[in-house]
Amino acid sequence: MKNATLLAGAVCLGLLFSVMPAPAHHAFIAEFDANKRVKVSGTVTKLEWTNPHAWLYVDLKDESGKITNWAFEMGSPNTLIRQGWRRTALKEGDQVVVEGFAAKDGSNMANARSVTMPDGRKVFAGSPETDGGPAK
Repeated sequence: MKNATLLAGAVCLGLLFSVMPAPAHHAFIAEFDANKRVKVSGTVTKLEWTNPHAWLYVDLKDESGKITNWAFEMGSPNTLIRQGWRRTALKEGDQVVVEGFAAKDGSNMANARSVTMPDGRKVFAGSPETDGGPAK
């Protein structure tokens, strides 16, 4: 009986310590600069409808004609649905204007706050202010 109790206790402890912690959700301030606003026009290449954030990929053309693909982090699909978004809201080739905040590391990435759709509607695209992002 004593051996069975010890074995059960050892198994429980082993299970307890073998569980890997889930990665913490990042904060806005860790990746994006609230003082670096961006507003860009470009062509949609992809919309990824994933948790915890949707991602919008847009080709931007500079003055010399060079095309650069940017990644825009958006709110969660649940947040976007409540703002009127649908998985099919944008398709490859659509022209959009994206406003948001640039990445701190200078990469071609930003946190999107709004997207002006091809039909001219401006739709909220960001995470709530409570996620650490700046007020509107």
